[in-house]
Amino acid sequence: MSTFTIFSSLPAQATETPVRHSRPIPAVLGADLEVPVKGGRLVTYANLDYAASAPCLEPVSAAVTAALPAYSSVHRGAGYASQLTTARYEQARHTVRAFVGARPDDAVIFTRNTTDATNLLARCLPEGTTAVVFDTEHHASLLPWKRSVRLAPPAFPGAAVRAADEALATIDGPKLLVVTAASNVTGELWPIAALAHIAHRHGARILVDAAQLVPHRRLNLTALDLDYVAFSGHKLYAPFGAGVLVGHRDWLSAGEPYLKGGGAVRSVPADVQEGIEWHDDAEPRHEAGTPNVLGAIALAAACDALSATGWTALVREEERLIARLRAGLATIEGVRELSLWGPDQPRVGIVSFVVDGHSAREVAELLSGEYGIGVRDGKFCAHPFVRHLLGTADGGCEDDTASAVRASIGIGTTEEHVDRLVDALRDLAAR
Repeated sequence: MSTFTIFSSLPAQATETPVRHSRPIPAVLGADLEVPVKGGRLVTYANLDYAASAPCLEPVSAAVTAALPAYSSVHRGAGYASQLTTARYEQARHTVRAFVGARPDDAVIFTRNTTDATNLLARCLPEGTTAVVFDTEHHASLLPWKRSVRLAPPAFPGAAVRAADEALATIDGPKLLVVTAASNVTGELWPIAALAHIAHRHGARILVDAAQLVPHRRLNLTALDLDYVAFSGHKLYAPFGAGVLVGHRDWLSAGEPYLKGGGAVRSVPADVQEGIEWHDDAEPRHEAGTPNVLGAIALAAACDALSATGWTALVREEERLIARLRAGLATIEGVRELSLWGPDQPRVGIVSFVVDGHSAREVAELLSGEYGIGVRDGKFCAHPFVRHLLGTADGGCEDDTASAVRASIGIGTTEEHVDRLVDALRDLAAR
C-alpha cells in the first residue's frame, strides 16, 4: 500500500475541518491477477472497468471474514451470535448514514443495488407523483416511474438547472426530480446542489443517483439538501450484493411494503387477506425476510475505509491518472472522447470514447485478448444518452455501430495501466 501525507483541502461538497494527517490508501484484491493474452503469455490484468463493478478492498474482505464465524439470524434471535450479528447489521446502517452525511432521522434502507433502491422509492411515491428525469440518465433512473416528464440532454450545466426549473413549474401535485451526481457514461459531475435548490423552490423532492459519485468523491446529503440518495456496494469496492436508499422517512413509511413477508409486518390475523398491520418504520417495512447482512457489513467497511483514508489523497491520485489518460487519448488520431459539456467539465474517473473504423466490441475484445486490458463496451445502460452523444437515433443494445468504449479507474489503477491502454489504442488506430 502507498502512503500519502494529506493536507486536507477537501472538495466543495465536504464539511470537515481541514487537518493534517497521513493515511494509507487501501489495496484492492486481484491487483496481481494474471490473465492470458494472444500468444499464450500471461500479463498482469489492467482493470479499467471500475464503473461497472469495482474490485473488493482488502479491509472489506477482512470485515466480511471477521463476521462470518458468528454469522446468524438478525433482529429476531435471542442467541449470542444472533445478537452480535444484529448489532453488526445495525452498526452498518449507522456507518452508511454517517458516510453520506444524512440527517439523524433519515431512513437507511439496505437494498440489492442502485436500481433496486430506485425502484423501491418509485413504489412509495404518493399517488399522482410526477418524476422529472433527463434523457442522460442510467436506465435505473429512466424506467421505474409510473408518470414522468423526460427532459432532453442539456447543452451546459446551467441549462440543466433551467430545464428542471421550467418543467417543475408546470407540474401540479407531488413531484420528484431525478438526477445523477456523476454520469456513468462521461463521468461529468452534475450541479446537484443547484438542482436541489430548484426542486425545493417548486415544492418538489430530489433523488440523486450517487452510484458513480461515492467511490470518487465525498457526498454530504445534509449540506447539499438532498431528499434521497441511492448507491451500490459493488461500485464502492464492496461487491457483496448490497446497495442502499437513504432519505426522508415519510414517503417510505407510508408506501406499500416493497417486499411482503417476515419483518415487514407487526401483526398478521387469522384471515391473512384482511387486517394485516404493516410496520410503520421505513427500514423494517422495506427489508422483509432475512437481509443481506454480509453485504451491509461489506458496504459499511468500504465506507469506513474510504473515510479513514481521506478524500484528498483519493481525489488527487484519481485526477492525476484521469488527466494522464485523457491527454494520451487526445494524441491518437481517430480516437474521440465523448462528452456532454466539453473537456473542461469536472468529472470522476470515467472516459468513454470511439475509435474510427472499429466497433466498440472489436476494440474491447482486442484490448482484452492482446493487451490484458479490461474495459466496457456498449451503451452502458444509458441508451438514449449514448445515442445522443454519438449522433444516432437508432441502434439496439447489441448494435456495435451505435456503441462506445468506456475506461474507468479507481483505487488500484496505476500509470502502467493507463499507458498500456493508450499505447494499445495507438497501435490499433495505426492498423
